[in-house]
Amino acid sequence: MYPESLNIEHAEAAEYARGLRADFPILATEVRGKPLVFFDSAASSQKVQVALDAERKLLTESYANIHRGVYALSEQATAAYEDARFTIAEYLDAARSEEVVFTRGTTESINLVANSFGGAYLNPGDAVLVSELEHHANIVPWQMLAEELGLEILRIPVTESGEWDLSTLDELLDQQVAMISVSHVSNSLGTINPVETVIAAAKSRDIPVLLDGAQAIPHFKPDVQSLDCDFYVFSGHKLFGPTGIGVLYGKYARLEAMPPYQGGGDMIDKVSFDGTTFAKPPARFEAGTPHISGAVGLAAAVRYVSVLDAQLLHEHEQGMMRYLEAGLREIEGLRIYGEAADKVSVTSFVLDEVHPHDMATFLDSDGICIRAGHHCCQPLMSHYGIAGTARASLAFYNTFEEVDAFLAAIHKIKKFFG
Repeated sequence: MYPESLNIEHAEAAEYARGLRADFPILATEVRGKPLVFFDSAASSQKVQVALDAERKLLTESYANIHRGVYALSEQATAAYEDARFTIAEYLDAARSEEVVFTRGTTESINLVANSFGGAYLNPGDAVLVSELEHHANIVPWQMLAEELGLEILRIPVTESGEWDLSTLDELLDQQVAMISVSHVSNSLGTINPVETVIAAAKSRDIPVLLDGAQAIPHFKPDVQSLDCDFYVFSGHKLFGPTGIGVLYGKYARLEAMPPYQGGGDMIDKVSFDGTTFAKPPARFEAGTPHISGAVGLAAAVRYVSVLDAQLLHEHEQGMMRYLEAGLREIEGLRIYGEAADKVSVTSFVLDEVHPHDMATFLDSDGICIRAGHHCCQPLMSHYGIAGTARASLAFYNTFEEVDAFLAAIHKIKKFFG
């Protein structure tokens, strides 16, 4: 059931997590005649049944457009949508539910902040600080804004172990930095970044901070008030919920001072040909008909994870990652990228003479799903002087038996390629 090398606490965690696998129906399927081994949760997690059920229930029993209708179905759908907002605000420990804006995902959330907040409050000559670990979604929107406004993009360097080098943080912040936008957890290496240190330094200079929480949210619960970040963003599909739904948390004072991102229905107060006034947040940033069922499904996923034993799941994920990485280190010619002391269950690696895409294709023949490529982190790959890696990203629904199957398949690949 689990390796003999594990202590009793890890064994308990493994058994607890195993009991949750039935909540994810896809895990019982086969791929190419083999049991599915899904090691690509960093790209998109599998969906928990309660989230699927919540969406289906809304769509089949009480669907209507929200906020405008005065009939029963619309009122029910509106209540479900706003209850979803409240659920997520409570999970994030936001000060009020109006601090939660629904978007299509992390990417749209960052673009919203860059265009609305950045467009209104950043000035020519200002700098935006990111890091070399960032996903393209937290680089490109700021580059586009920089071209438009004449901004500079600065970056926190990364060490060989895949951790931020904060030795020059004060010098960086003194270079007219007016915005910081960094990831809570690296999607390619799994590094848990010391965001508290950066936020504290930023606050002493009154610099707003956005945290990209897309890779943090499936592994631990963020507390936005304790973090004291100005914005926190994530995607529902990373948290065992639907695709096409995401969250932008923003301190209400920040949101209230921001202009709209898009124009249309439901974000207005009053419209005339003489001019338009806009609704208060969060409606100001939710133009048009939103992904109603997606918000409801995401809230169901949030309620699901909020009652799980987070400590046992953390122990299970960490145990699997250490077991997997120990097995990989025994393979001659294999190198792991990202050896941070503090990381989630994401492992990136390369094997001599084997292209990551070839590795992923061979693994697929054994029913094993991993991601291969640059993981939308081309600047980081350039830092390491490589084109890409193979990445195995685990969630609590994975097992040690799956890790064994994965390691056996890697050995087969090495033998095949000589």
